[in-house]
Amino acid sequence: MKVLGIESSCDETACAIVEDGRKIISNVVATQIPFHQIYKGVVPEIASRKHAEWILPVVRQALKEADMTMDDIDAVAATNRPGLMGALLVGLTFGKTLAWSSGKPFIAVNHMLGHMYAAHLVNDIPYPYIGLLVSGGHSIIAKVNDFDSLEVLGTTIDDSIGEAFDKVAKFYDLGYPGGVIIDKLSQNGDSGAFNFPVPKLEKGEDHKYDVSFSGLKTAVIHQADLFLKKGYEKTTENICASFQETACRTIVSRLFRAVEDTGIKTVVAGGGVAANSRLRALLAERTDIKCVFPPLKLCGDNGAMIAGVAYHFLKRGETSPWDITASARVEQFKRGLKNLESFGRR
Repeated sequence: MKVLGIESSCDETACAIVEDGRKIISNVVATQIPFHQIYKGVVPEIASRKHAEWILPVVRQALKEADMTMDDIDAVAATNRPGLMGALLVGLTFGKTLAWSSGKPFIAVNHMLGHMYAAHLVNDIPYPYIGLLVSGGHSIIAKVNDFDSLEVLGTTIDDSIGEAFDKVAKFYDLGYPGGVIIDKLSQNGDSGAFNFPVPKLEKGEDHKYDVSFSGLKTAVIHQADLFLKKGYEKTTENICASFQETACRTIVSRLFRAVEDTGIKTVVAGGGVAANSRLRALLAERTDIKCVFPPLKLCGDNGAMIAGVAYHFLKRGETSPWDITASARVEQFKRGLKNLESFGRR
């Protein structure tokens, strides 16, 4: 079964064709980074306009690289939430129109399910496992029971880890995208130069796996001098290395707590921050845990992860109605099992 998947939730116009939920036949991603760099962040209006301009050429390129036409495609899928509303509507509307006009089934896919599935495209991963979804919009620790069943254990109470990276980079005028630049600068810095504070959340079962990055971000941006250790220089590289170390250790500590409490020794990461070199290194230090990451090209937004998730819905005989629309957000995460409706497929 060959599924054409479209992803346009933020600033990547992406389309991929995936066979049977695993075999990537083509995977095209058109990045808008050069258009947003001057603003040091994504501008929603620019993102929407570029998606509208690029969506048709990107889909055509995916079909060309696969040496296929729409006659060879069995179904069409597109992201419908969460993300930038205008950006989502471009990909979702195009996907529904393409499916309807070619007589193919259509499946709307939650962006977060896609990121959590990305590692499955190149690995055989049995359920359940502990999922770590880290990106510009999300920091989630969950028990993943199936491709569409996430039991959320912890999340951020304020900023996501990716958002913190981007805001620190913007303040220090490092460029965009911030996470990639900070990771690179950290290679030449000393992670012990600053003793940045680790967030301490209120005790209790409700917050034992939660994280917070707002206070850390504020300390790095406005109070760095207070945390500089004696004998170290206040260099950009040292700031980046110390900040990255603190941020990664913060979320990894909660992740390891979930591993110990559940007894599940497999961890699967997804999302743009899953490409961070320090995060990967910290997880690799635990030799008693099997850590699975997507390839770097599948950490960011891509159509392959959307097509992969859609295959499993199709396998169960489930499709989306033609009147399904986009949503900038999902419902506020609560602890416990999430059903299909919670992820906005219907």
